[in-house]
Amino acid sequence: MTDVDVLVVGGGPVGLASAIEARLAGLTVALVEPRDGDVDKACGEGLMPGALPLLARLGVDPDGMPLRGVSYRTETRRADHLFRSGEGRGVRRTTLHRALADRATELGITRVAARVEAVLQTNSTVTAAGLTARYLLACDGLHSSVRRQVGLERAVRGSRRFGLRRHFAVAPWNDLIEVHWTREAEVYITPIAPGLTGVAVLGPPRTDFDTAVAAVPELAERLAGVDAVTEVRGAGPFRQRAAARTAGRVLLVGDASGYVDAITGEGLRLGFEQAHVAVAAVADDTPTRYEREWRRVTRDFRVLTHGLVAAAGSPLRGGIVPAASALPGLYGAIVERLAR
Repeated sequence: MTDVDVLVVGGGPVGLASAIEARLAGLTVALVEPRDGDVDKACGEGLMPGALPLLARLGVDPDGMPLRGVSYRTETRRADHLFRSGEGRGVRRTTLHRALADRATELGITRVAARVEAVLQTNSTVTAAGLTARYLLACDGLHSSVRRQVGLERAVRGSRRFGLRRHFAVAPWNDLIEVHWTREAEVYITPIAPGLTGVAVLGPPRTDFDTAVAAVPELAERLAGVDAVTEVRGAGPFRQRAAARTAGRVLLVGDASGYVDAITGEGLRLGFEQAHVAVAAVADDTPTRYEREWRRVTRDFRVLTHGLVAAAGSPLRGGIVPAASALPGLYGAIVERLAR
């Protein structure tokens, strides 16, 4: 006897999207999340064009600012690409969370305020947080405790990268995602609301937010005297590995399934796609199919992001923006591949 068909662990955007997907598929769902209120996270907060239709099919349309493309910049060079597949949207993470949470409430999804301390499986059930289900979707982020508990955690070697993010009370000055490449870090600027701009920094350990901003004179000048409305929030290390995406009746979804880096800004789109294919596999009672589908939907991200991160950490770093500027067709094709 089971309490629900699907137990979703993790109440961030991907967990909520997974719960909504399952409910729309006619499955009973419980979502386990220990945190109250809107869940925030250090991220660039730009939804790529491909993410918006995925949200729309869930019945979710969060408020935000239009994003027409991506601009790679140094002090002397820039490469702009306008999305051909439609606009993206800059959305405050808490706004996205609230829109998804309201939709989950509308669909009657049960919520449980708890932490998952252990995962127990039989041939036909999985039990966690006092509930028994036919399947468990682990959507508990980069440092997934479920991934570790079911034996899918794998060590990560090599350099580590982290993210920092803060918001400023200043009207957006661009409808492109600006990516400023400095010597050590990438600084992302995303319009979030009419009077709010998000600034995210990606870089190696001990990257300092203020130092990174100061390395972009244009940005430092725009933010001079402007009030910061949030504290600096961090995330990482980004690189995470999983031995597989399934272990019996447990499926890893989103960042919990393994992650490369936030450098391409498409983590949420990927997470929503993974939620869709994971629920389809569960609904058909073919969980092993999910591994193949996960590899299909993440292939471009894994290949292109590995390559870009490798270049960013090598002597080639200083040539990335000049190359994008000199080869706009190639640069645009890569952006479109990741944005779709």
